[in-house]
Order: sequence, then structure tokens, then C-alpha cells
Amino acid sequence: MVPPGTKVALDGQTLTVEGPLGKLSQWFSPNVKVAFDSASNSLTVVQANDSRDAAAMHGLYRALFQNMVDGVTKGYEKRLEIFGTGYLFAVQGKTLQVRAGYAHEVHREVPPGLTVTCPDQTHVSIKGIDRQLVGQFAADVRSIRKAEPYLGKGIKYEGEVIRRKESKAAAKK
Repeated sequence: MVPPGTKVALDGQTLTVEGPLGKLSQWFSPNVKVAFDSASNSLTVVQANDSRDAAAMHGLYRALFQNMVDGVTKGYEKRLEIFGTGYLFAVQGKTLQVRAGYAHEVHREVPPGLTVTCPDQTHVSIKGIDRQLVGQFAADVRSIRKAEPYLGKGIKYEGEVIRRKESKAAAKK
């Protein structure tokens, strides 16, 4: 179901979705048939044949098209938090600066189409209409220094639970 105010256009093997937040396009395989019914405002994806590839592509493109519709209407957001003495996030222009316990600051260029904000020094919010781009940039930032299990220092997703371990010294007692 496509929400009102969202435009869907099919051009050969390309689907374009335009909504209040922006515009996304996606090429799709000839193994699936895509149809948009403007009367019922619904987008349907059907297998073109009974092959195994067509079955796999059917689910893939159905999910991708749903993510496109959700992205241009609601958008996506990932929030990260950082723990550790002297660890912090900062945004300067189109660059995210991360201090994560290294001898130098780590800089990540913000890709076009994303909005990165820091409500405070220990949190960062990544917003955009492309789910894959938001998730990939958040994963790249998290990979700078993943939260470790002994002290919990590092970068983690907001709400992520880090399974803590005891140190070897605590186990000897």
C-alpha cells in the first residue's frame, strides 16, 4: 500500500518513488514483474517464472520497494552512543569527527543524502531516506571502535546491549 501523496513511476526495469522527503530509484531484475495500480494505490511484485532465482528476487525486490516507500514518507534514523573517558562525537560541516581512544581523531565524510547531528558529545543521530545508506554509514562509524565486553568502552547503537564478561583476575578469586 502506497500512502497518499507518494508518486510511483515505472520506466522499463526501473521503479521511481517520490514522496515528501525526497526521491529514490531502483532497478529491478527481469525475473520479477512489477505493477502499480493507481486506483487502489498499491504496488505489486510477482514472479515472472517459477525458477529459484525468481522466487529469491521476488522477496528481495518486495522488501526494497517497501523500504523505498517508507523512506520517502517517514525516513530512517540510526542513533549511536559512545562510552569512554575522552571519547566523543562532533560534526563540522560535512565531516563527522570521532575521538575513540586513538592517538588521533577519526574523520568520516558524511555521504550526500544523509543528515548527521550530535545532540551532545556522546550521541550521534544519522537520518536519511535510503535505508541501506543510513545503515551502512552507521555501521562504518560503529566499526571505528566497537564496544568491548570487559569495560563497555566504544561505540554502540542506542539500546544495544553489550554482553559483559568478567576479567581473568575476577575469575581467580
